[in-house]
Amino acid sequence: MFYHKKQLQYFTPPDRPDPVYAKKLQELIGGPMGEMTVMMQYLFQGWNCRGPAKYKDMLLDIGTEEIGHVEMLATMMAHLLDKAPIKMQEDGAKDPVVGAVMGGTNPRDVIMAAAMSPKHTIVSGGGGMPEDSVGVPWNGRYIIASGNLLADFRSNLHAESQGLLQAVRLYEMTDDAGVKDHLSYMIARDTMHQNQWLAAIEDLQSEGFEEMVVPKIAYEYGKKEAAYQFWNNSEGEESSEGRWAKGTSMDGKGEFEYVANPQPLGPVPTPPQPDPRLHGTPSSPAMQKTSDAAPNIVDGISQAVEGVGETIKRTIIGG
Repeated sequence: MFYHKKQLQYFTPPDRPDPVYAKKLQELIGGPMGEMTVMMQYLFQGWNCRGPAKYKDMLLDIGTEEIGHVEMLATMMAHLLDKAPIKMQEDGAKDPVVGAVMGGTNPRDVIMAAAMSPKHTIVSGGGGMPEDSVGVPWNGRYIIASGNLLADFRSNLHAESQGLLQAVRLYEMTDDAGVKDHLSYMIARDTMHQNQWLAAIEDLQSEGFEEMVVPKIAYEYGKKEAAYQFWNNSEGEESSEGRWAKGTSMDGKGEFEYVANPQPLGPVPTPPQPDPRLHGTPSSPAMQKTSDAAPNIVDGISQAVEGVGETIKRTIIGG
């Protein structure tokens, strides 16, 4: 079961309302790399974990912490949106951009850039919402929970890296001391979480569950001659200078090879002709279906083959 503590993990109120900044902060709640994503990602990974208990417990620990982070941000949103409509009108007189918006003379792009989200008054009544900074609703397709812990932990490291990058950018977009202090704590927690996933990856590999490449059975299935080639598929050969182009491969099982002038290994594709009943465009007009009464070449050949088959069948039965 889940048990909710009424106190927040950490919180500092903003110095003043700022509904325009609140719109930006929505990205940390419901964006693809926001707190709702990592919350659901870690929880589903934990609920689905069949591995050692320490990994399941760790996933549920951090997933539960992320629930608290959503609440922290939602609380910050409520303060930033406090008396938002009135505040926007007051600031409009001081800010020429916002003032012009309220005067009805600005183009739509200026309105979208300078105004608060109308949903924050119309839909949520001055509260945060499960969506990103441009109003796109949060989507469960954002999360990764594959059942393979190494693949998942690498995805988690990616999510924390992108999420921390966005938090730092938002930290630099405000001069509000309260918001900065609040984000400072969340930035520190994301720093810990990046370290946590790096440690978890190392721990999992030391336990012998996976190798460098996930899943490790790929070594058995893959064509070994192609497993360590870097193909130069763009103009120039600067990419040959990287670690990925020479020396022992990262998994220690091969040698990187730089292919400067790669050539295709397959044939020119010749897809099968479309089923006439689906009315796709074939390679020849004569192959198109015209009507049920006038079969095309494909239908004619098909009917002829069926007729031959029936003749053979009757001959065998009759014989």
